[in-house]
Amino acid sequence: MIRVVFTTADGQTIEADGLPGDNLLRLAQAKGLPLEGTCEGQMACSTCHVIVAPDWFERLSPASEDEEDMLDLAVGACRTSRLSCQIELSPDLDGLSLQVPAEARDMRRF
Repeated sequence: MIRVVFTTADGQTIEADGLPGDNLLRLAQAKGLPLEGTCEGQMACSTCHVIVAPDWFERLSPASEDEEDMLDLAVGACRTSRLSCQIELSPDLDGLSLQVPAEARDMRRF
């Protein structure tokens, strides 16, 4: 199992366990985190934006140009922002730490 630690906007820590090949967006949604993923991983939105802890950011494979373009549209994006739909879990990401931006909303809940 690969452990992922999410920190919510209000400081709550939520841990989730996934398997190699699991998609980070689906893992977060399964834990009830407000990452909408409107485009279902097609990189046509930025509703699954997360902020990766700086010490983990360099361990991820680089973002594609398309992902970078979508991150330009994400509210609150910063240097370590990524789209969670583009992060596939692997054993070397065990312990990955991320923050859910304060602006994150999941309109499926309303």
